[in-house]
Amino acid sequence: MYSKIKFLGHPIHPMLVAFPIAFYTATFVGYVLYAWLADPMWFRIGLVANVAAVICALVTAVPGFLDWLIGIPSHSRAKNTGLIHLLLNVTALVLFAVAAFMLWGQWNSATPDVGPAIVITLVGVLATVAAGYFGYTLIQNHHVGVELTPEQQRYEPADTTVTGGSAMRRA
Repeated sequence: MYSKIKFLGHPIHPMLVAFPIAFYTATFVGYVLYAWLADPMWFRIGLVANVAAVICALVTAVPGFLDWLIGIPSHSRAKNTGLIHLLLNVTALVLFAVAAFMLWGQWNSATPDVGPAIVITLVGVLATVAAGYFGYTLIQNHHVGVELTPEQQRYEPADTTVTGGSAMRRA
């Protein structure tokens, strides 16, 4: 309903979110497997996934931010939910960028030190899970990115959280 950044009528941000999520998970798993098995292949897989995660998250963030900025009406509950979603995703992105920066120079190291990166990426994965909850809430409860049929719109409860006393359709 409120997605402004679309491709062939479909919101782009939800199409892209699977990529950073998958790479965030692969990063964490790669680092944990390296710490457990001491096989440098897992460290390298984790680091490549880490860099891919940061790149994909940056690409995914652009349409997500624009949808939040220009697509969701101000002063709506959806705007606040979207802000929490945005902040959690930026937190995850920063954490994974820090982990990649910390480990970048250890590509050829015989024994890379992934201990701090495991903790950082675990917190990043948890932030991503929390962001996913708020993203789900945007779609399921606030219908952001969902085009309702005219009949559904008639039965959609009004969102009275807008200042100025006027009610509007749920954002």
